[in-house]
Order: sequence, then C-alpha cells, then structure tokens
Amino acid sequence: MRAYLDHAATSPMPREVLAAYTDALRVVGNPASTHGHGQRASELLEQARERIARALGCDTAELILTGGGTESINLALKGIYWARRASLGPDAVILVAEGEHHATIEAAEWLRDFQGARLRWLPIDADGVLRPAVLEAAIAQEGAENVALVSFLWANNEVGAVQPVAELCRIAASAGLPAHVDAVSALGQLPIDFAAAGAAAVSVSAHKIGGPVGVGALVLGRRIAAEPLLHGGTQQRARSGTQDVAGAVGFAAALDLAVDPDGRPEPVRAARLRALRDRLVAGVRAADPSAVLRGPEPWAAEGAAATGPGRDAALEPVDQPVRVPGNAHFTFPGCQGDSLVFLLDAAGVSVSVGSACRAGVAEISHVLLAMGISEAEAAGALRFTLGPDTRDDEVDALLAALPAALERARAAGLA
Repeated sequence: MRAYLDHAATSPMPREVLAAYTDALRVVGNPASTHGHGQRASELLEQARERIARALGCDTAELILTGGGTESINLALKGIYWARRASLGPDAVILVAEGEHHATIEAAEWLRDFQGARLRWLPIDADGVLRPAVLEAAIAQEGAENVALVSFLWANNEVGAVQPVAELCRIAASAGLPAHVDAVSALGQLPIDFAAAGAAAVSVSAHKIGGPVGVGALVLGRRIAAEPLLHGGTQQRARSGTQDVAGAVGFAAALDLAVDPDGRPEPVRAARLRALRDRLVAGVRAADPSAVLRGPEPWAAEGAAATGPGRDAALEPVDQPVRVPGNAHFTFPGCQGDSLVFLLDAAGVSVSVGSACRAGVAEISHVLLAMGISEAEAAGALRFTLGPDTRDDEVDALLAALPAALERARAAGLA
C-alpha cells in the first residue's frame, strides 16, 4: 500500500463525508426555486451553511460559498480593492506579506498590472512569520488613508508557520484597514474564529480537510463591501451563480469531523497529528543529521514555547502552536527536491516540494527565498504533510525509503 504524505495538497475524503456528499447529489432542485423540490434543496443548503458558519465563528450572513479557495481569495482581494478604490483613488496601496500562496500573489499582481494598484510586499522573518512591527511600519510609511487592504496567511502553506493573526488584524483595524486572511492551510489544524480574530475577510477551502474539491468559502464581515467577480443572479452577497448544495453539505460534513462544537480542531485527532508529525521530524533528523527543518520548531507537548531566528519567545503563547500540527518541511543539502519526490514516489511514498498549485514548474520556492534562504539550500526542499487518517506505517515507509533516496539524489547532484 502506498504512503500518502501530501495532505496539504488535498486530503482524502472520509467515508462519512462521501456518504453525505453523494446523498446530497441525489437531491433534485435549484435552491433558488420556490417549488417543493427547490425548497428542499434550499433547506439542505442553509442547514449546511449554518454548520459551516458555526465552525468558522461567523454569522450565516457573512458566509459566501465559493468554488474553492482560489476564488475566495480573488473575491476578497479584488472585490475589496474595487469597493475601496472609489474613495481612495485608482492607485490605492495593497499590503501583502511575502511568501503567500500564489492565489494571493497573482491576484495582487493582476490588480497592480491591470487595475493601477500599488503593491507593497511585507517581508517575513526567518521562520516565515510576518511580524506585527513590520505591518505597523508599512502602514505608517504609506499612510492609512492610501491603503486599500492588507492580506496575509493564517498559516504558511509550505513551512507551516502560524502567523500572529489577532495582533496583525488589530493593527489593521486600528488604522481603519480591512485585513484579509488566507486560512486555507489552517482550517482543521488551528482554531478559526472569525469574530475573535478581528479580520475583515477569511478564505477557506473544503478539500484541505477531506471535503469536496471545488468548494470553498469567503467569510466577509457585515460592514465590509466587496464588488463581485461574477454577475448574473445575486444568489449570494457579492457572488452570483447557482449554489452548490451537495458541495456545501460535503463541506459541512468534513468540518463536523475536523472541529469540535466550539470550532477548535477535534482534540484527539489534533493530538495524534502532533505526535505523528514529531515522530516524523525526529526520524528525518536521525536519517540525515544535515537536514534542516524550515519554519518554527514544532510546539513542544511539554508546553515550552518554540523559538527560532526572529522569534521572541516572550511573545509566544506556550499553549498555542507556532506551526500547524500536520506540517514538516525540510531542506536536504546537496539534493534536488524534485529528485527526492521522484525517488520517494518510486518507493511508494507521495510527498511534495511545496504547493501543488506550482507542481511541475521548475522554480525555487518563493517562500524559502523570502525567509532569507539561499537558492542552493532552497533547491533541496521537501514538504511532508499529514492528515487525520495518516497511519504510523506510512511514516515508517517514508523513514525506510528516505536514506536510499537521499543517497541517490546526492549522487545525481543539483541541476
């Protein structure tokens, strides 16, 4: 049996979610229709919306169901920028952290290249974290009156670093600026509480937690305006299009498994995930002492705050992870990451060099470069990501196959 350690790309659909999804696919009726079939579909849709909203800590009126995380991110950046451009002018500034997912990067660059926005990149530290002081300084330099919005990740999709979300959102809100947070990689791994975070908008995706592919959501605060990307029906606030009932039901079912009634990651699953991740990290280090874990050191079960370059231990809550529990990202000196992916795949182990959205593109990770890592070091990147159903023997398979893969990759050298 193959080992699958690429859950950050997509996570397998659990049996319970598949059953709920396929049952909903059999329901006939457009939820916008007023007849009985339509109303039954609408009932299922709104029940699912309530469950999703409860898990995300928002009101149902703030939840916009989308066709995935990429659409959600594009709707947030473009929609909020367009809405605020009317009062700020066409050259309004967008503040975006370096090391973001390409959905954010390319949406922001499109606004710069085709809509006249001014785009300012905010540097991240050696752990992949956007420090609050950096955001504060950028707002002061640009002038809050000139900034359209701020956007950053809740947790980095490559190295797993958790951002100080509440503090960053507080800084943006105190300057009167909307903050968009990409929580696609954090959902199911960290508590996502929209109201408590103080964000203006949060993006999530279903397939990262075992829900259907092509289903996501944008949580948009009641007082935040966003121009739609899609026109033709106004079925939802800021989004037109017939709503996907089965997709919403599948998303809700996946969240039911992933989080507890308070919206926190299901504790037994989360504890097992951390323990499995820590065993993987220890095993990789034993197999190759020269391997470097990128991003923050994993949160210690004993409660000690993780520290690292650029991270102030005094500011790090000891009961909060600094890294998502399912992520372990290494660089292996003298290796090409793509070679390791190929060699491990041949041994029956699926891993990745980084975001699946850039798979097949020969480029060094922009996240690692933004963290100050040299191209030569970053070339040997490998990301291992675990899910709630990851088995011990899958980690064993990786650790058994890794030494030979490293030996062959080093013999091949760097391209």
